[in-house]
Amino acid sequence: MKKTLYSLMLNDEVVREVDAMAHRMGTNRSSLINQILAEYVGYTTPERRINDVLSTIQELLSPSRDLVPFFAPNSSSMSLKSSLEYKYRPTVKYEVELYRSGEESIGELSVLFRTQSVGLIQAMTEFFRLWKRIEDAHLAPAIGARIDYALYDGKFLRSIAVPDRDCSPEELARALSEYIQLFDRLMKGYLSGRFDAHEVEAAYFAHMTQSKIHI
Repeated sequence: MKKTLYSLMLNDEVVREVDAMAHRMGTNRSSLINQILAEYVGYTTPERRINDVLSTIQELLSPSRDLVPFFAPNSSSMSLKSSLEYKYRPTVKYEVELYRSGEESIGELSVLFRTQSVGLIQAMTEFFRLWKRIEDAHLAPAIGARIDYALYDGKFLRSIAVPDRDCSPEELARALSEYIQLFDRLMKGYLSGRFDAHEVEAAYFAHMTQSKIHI
């Protein structure tokens, strides 16, 4: 969304109160005034939509025993922590970042892991590559959109595709929450040996056929 500089005549006392509120909310004067005016005229800004989506993800996943969400209001990203079922219980952190605008992608999902175990690194790398192959075979053709992937030392990245139908912030939040839960559950099952590659693919396909929104 394009932004333009405007000059406004405002009461000094009003500005002080706006600045104080902006400080409490972790934002700035311009963003807060923009949000206040948008709400007054009934317009949902990209920032408000992102905040609604991420705060809803936090609400949906807070009761979970497997994923611990962390979200600071008025931020464009959030993180979730999970413990692997592997020897010394190493942790994995998921980061969800949403963009204010985007034609092919609305954001990015990152999976960050730190471990010195060569065996675990190899197993996780195998799972990430398996996941890409599964989505290349089932998801990409279904939504007709390109999904970008990258694998670095300690980080797996996946772009979040534009939903294949119009959806509310609550529906998008639920789709993202269910996707992360699926990824987390199948990764843990694969690393622990409970699931092989065929079982991971079957579970993914079953989830995809039941999902109303694909990302």
